[in-house]
Amino acid sequence: MTVKEIARLAGVSIGTVDRVIHGRGRVSPETKERIEQIIAHSGFSPNPIARSLKRKEPYHFVALLPEKSQDSGYWGQLAQGIQTASEEIAVLGIQTTIVEYDRYEVGSFREATQKVVSLHPDGLVLAPILPEESRRFIGSIQEEVPTVYIDADLPGTTPLCAIHQNAFRGGELAGRLALLFSKKSPEETRWGLLVPHAEDYHIQQRRNGFLHFASSVRMPVVLKEQVLLEKPEEAQAVLEELAQCHPPIDGIFVTSASAHRIAEAVLRAQQKDRLTIIGYDLVPRNHELLLQGAIDAIISQRPETQGRRGLLELYRHVVLGQRIHHHHDIPIDLFLKENAPPLVERGERIEAKLNKEQCYDQP
Repeated sequence: MTVKEIARLAGVSIGTVDRVIHGRGRVSPETKERIEQIIAHSGFSPNPIARSLKRKEPYHFVALLPEKSQDSGYWGQLAQGIQTASEEIAVLGIQTTIVEYDRYEVGSFREATQKVVSLHPDGLVLAPILPEESRRFIGSIQEEVPTVYIDADLPGTTPLCAIHQNAFRGGELAGRLALLFSKKSPEETRWGLLVPHAEDYHIQQRRNGFLHFASSVRMPVVLKEQVLLEKPEEAQAVLEELAQCHPPIDGIFVTSASAHRIAEAVLRAQQKDRLTIIGYDLVPRNHELLLQGAIDAIISQRPETQGRRGLLELYRHVVLGQRIHHHHDIPIDLFLKENAPPLVERGERIEAKLNKEQCYDQP
């Protein structure tokens, strides 16, 4: 039922109904009671979009993310999804700000959180990749700022909504791929498992999933945690260390977006003919090396979709007043050379065509 229909049934003007709905201006008690009874019986609720347009201050959402260039450009892909959503809701006068920080500097994160607080946001999109610091921050604002998680979950906290992939299952998938690629019995297969950023919850879950699968089939694993792969020389040192393993490994699974660093080191060492490489995230360099055959498989988690959906879910809850689902499970995408999209179409341009409608899907 619309305001106009309520006014007709009550025998009053639209302006009178509006004054009753919003509690402003003078209306006789009898008229007010008659309008309220009609509203109660009709199940009417005020148009939240119109309400947002009448606000003296526009809604302001903030996204707190690592610098776009970090993790091989992965965060830039998430930011692109947020930017896409912000353009969709900007016509309603809703503002969106992305605050970045250096994920390798705790001080940078703390400064960024102070900036977020100073902006007095109506809602926050957060990638909680620094668990302890994120917990402290969330604990300080949770009662005041509705928060949506993207990329990862953070056990022990209660966000409005969490949008991410099942990282444990992603790790299990990598384990099964490792066995399939090796073409050997599990006992004869031997894989290297590289875990950068081992403090991150979702990285831990990928590691755990891989190890769980390997254990279930009795496949030996050489585990290297807290490895540094941000620079070519760091990847080279890790590869040289793995080369000392006896018996030799059949392949390497990198639990972060840095598989391209290992792939480049393998190419320089001319070892690609005997090493299979599985990585995470279709970031630009991983994408290029996958198409070239230097990386054998990439597990992807639709970062642009996560970013877009995160902001739109915040909008649905805060502005539209809709109930939203507490958890959105992002599909596990697997890319090989044969099904990887062309480089000119990578990222959200591919995902938008395939998955844009999923932003409002039921889990």
